Amino acid sequence: MGGPSDEAGVGGEDALAGLRRQAQHLIAELAGPVRRIRLRSGPAVLEVEWHPDEVTRPDLPAARSELAPAVVPAPGAPPAVIRPPVPGRAAVRAPIVGTFYRAPEPGARPFVAVGDLVRPGQPVAIVEAMKLMNEVTADRAGRVVAVLVEDGQPVEYDQPLVELDPA
Repeated sequence: MGGPSDEAGVGGEDALAGLRRQAQHLIAELAGPVRRIRLRSGPAVLEVEWHPDEVTRPDLPAARSELAPAVVPAPGAPPAVIRPPVPGRAAVRAPIVGTFYRAPEPGARPFVAVGDLVRPGQPVAIVEAMKLMNEVTADRAGRVVAVLVEDGQPVEYDQPLVELDPA
């Protein structure tokens, strides 16, 4: 696994860490032994394959740090982040690793737009993880200054999604 100088860079390493967590959860929920798994999040791809002689216990697939997964940039993958957050501004952050959606369903009006006032507890987006829609809510009042992630893009845990100026 590479460092910040690799093509995928630090963001790729963060995406890979999120993919590892998702793989662990997914494998734990599956019935029977797993021989191969491939997950993609933006530029990062986690691919792990177990050979029959290496797998001695079917209940052991979660902790495989000795296997080095490859971080492969997805060809033509758009960046997940529109721009980084401005230091000092409040940000609504992703509560989970998943896919970011601005609206409750395709074609619907977004939860919030730049210039909108939000109050604590107000939904501002959805993050889908394993077919579950997780509502993302503002933890403070403020005016939406920027939406930092494109609709339909993968996000990491605690990634800034929406930037707020205090109201």
